[in-house]
Amino acid sequence: MTSASTTDRPKATAIPYQGAPLPNVPEDLVVPNIVNLDFEERLWVPQAPDVWFRPILFNVTQGYFVNLLRVRRSGILSRHRHTGPVHATVLKGKWHYLEHPWWATEGSHAFEPPGDIHTLEVPDGVEEMVTLFHVTGAYIYVDPVGNPLGVEDVFSKLASARAHYEKVGLGAEYVDQFVR
Repeated sequence: MTSASTTDRPKATAIPYQGAPLPNVPEDLVVPNIVNLDFEERLWVPQAPDVWFRPILFNVTQGYFVNLLRVRRSGILSRHRHTGPVHATVLKGKWHYLEHPWWATEGSHAFEPPGDIHTLEVPDGVEEMVTLFHVTGAYIYVDPVGNPLGVEDVFSKLASARAHYEKVGLGAEYVDQFVR
């Protein structure tokens, strides 16, 4: 089947799809205002001292998650290996990996391939770094020679968020809106 160019097609009319929904399709998810970063503090899930994440999506059937990572300290954040691809868009501040020459600065996007091992550093002078991460698979935290120290994936992130939202009075089920 070939597709015609938009100039070859008749003009579409504003009629929504009228057919039956496809089976087993989850609901759409829209999380408003993620770029302005003005969230209620209890929506940020603590991850480490001065490090939080804000869930956007937990896709438990395909093994990925999307979140905002907020860091309010300089220094080394983690050394890790990816089991799947990662996309990162910097919304505020900057960071880099000790193993690479590039810097992820405000407004930039980085692609990190599966198998890449790197050490994330937020430099001195950055009061706050916020990056939107789309992580497929897991982070395997490693020591300087690659020995595994820990694992983080969609299920561990989901469990952390569920426990945090219960603790701050939103209820463990608050996180369910982000699960697909």
